[in-house]
Amino acid sequence: MSGPLRQKMPIPLVIAHRGASGYLPEHSLACKAMAHASGAAFLEQDVVASRDGHCVVLHDIHIDRVTDVASVFPDRARDDGRFYARDFDLHELKQLRLNERVDASGNPVFADRYPAGPTEFRIPTLDEELRLVRGLNHSTGRVVGIYPEVKKPAWHHSEGIDLAQATLEVLAAHGYRDTPEQVYLQCFDLKENIRIREEFDPIYPMVQLIADDSWGESETRYADLLAPDGLVGLKGIVAGIGPWLNQLYTVSNGKLLATPLVEQAHALNLAVHPYTIRADALPPGFGSFRELHASLVSQNVDGVFSDFADQSVETFIDIVADA
Repeated sequence: MSGPLRQKMPIPLVIAHRGASGYLPEHSLACKAMAHASGAAFLEQDVVASRDGHCVVLHDIHIDRVTDVASVFPDRARDDGRFYARDFDLHELKQLRLNERVDASGNPVFADRYPAGPTEFRIPTLDEELRLVRGLNHSTGRVVGIYPEVKKPAWHHSEGIDLAQATLEVLAAHGYRDTPEQVYLQCFDLKENIRIREEFDPIYPMVQLIADDSWGESETRYADLLAPDGLVGLKGIVAGIGPWLNQLYTVSNGKLLATPLVEQAHALNLAVHPYTIRADALPPGFGSFRELHASLVSQNVDGVFSDFADQSVETFIDIVADA
C-alpha cells in the first residue's frame, strides 16, 4: 500500500519540525501549540519509550542534552555517560525540565534561539500531545495533521519493546484510523518500515527517511536508496521519502545544481518531504531563506520540514503569488 502518493498543493506542505523549534524548546507542548498556530499542515512527533512502556515525545533516546536530568538524577547515566529515556519511568521523566538543545560541551546548538537553561516545560507523552492537537483542531476549526517518527526501532527491540506497535496503538486510541489522511508515519530504518508494512499493514502513508551514511542511524545504507534502483525497492512499502535537504543539491564548477532525486522519486509516484529548513542555518550555497524556498518550489517538492514553519508558509505563499 502506498497511500496518497503525491500532494496536489499550490505550495509544499509545511511540517513543523519538532514543533515551532526555532522559537521554543523542541517537542514541548508549548512548542507544538505555537506550531499549530503557525500555519503548518503537520506537526512532527519523535517517539521513544520510557522504562514502563509509555510513548514519550523526544527527538533522541538520550535526554541529557534537552533536560536537567544530570542534576535531578546524577547517578543514572549508563557506562557511556549518557542518560536514556528508557531507563526512567514516566513519573521520573515528568520530574525533568526541558531546555533548549545543547551540544556535548553544554553550549546551545543554536545560540540565538530560546534562552539556555531549564524551563518550566516538561516531557510530553504521545497521548498528551495528540490530545492537544485534537483539542486545537476542534477549537480553531483548522485540522492539522501529525507526523510521528518511530525512533531507533532496532535499539528499542534490543531493550525489549516494540516501539512501532506501541506507537500505532496510541494512534488508534486517538481515532486516527478513521482519519488516516491526517497522519504520515516515518522511520529511518528501512527494515522496520518493511516489518511495519508486513506485520501491521497500517492504513497511514509511510515515509522512508534518508540520512547521510556517516550518521549511523541504522545498518541500512542510505546512499543505496539514492540510486534509481534503490527507490524502486521502496514501491509498495512507503508513500514517500524524507531526504536530508543537502541530498537535493550538489555543487559543480562553483554552481549549485539540483540532484535528480526529486525527479526520480516523482517518476515512481513517491512524495518528497526533505528536512530541515532552518532560517538560522541555511544549507551551503544559499544566500537567503527565500532563495532556498524558491529552489524547493522549482524542484516541486511535496512538503518540507521546517524549524520556522510560520516563515516557511509565508515565504512559499509569497513565491507562488509572485510567480
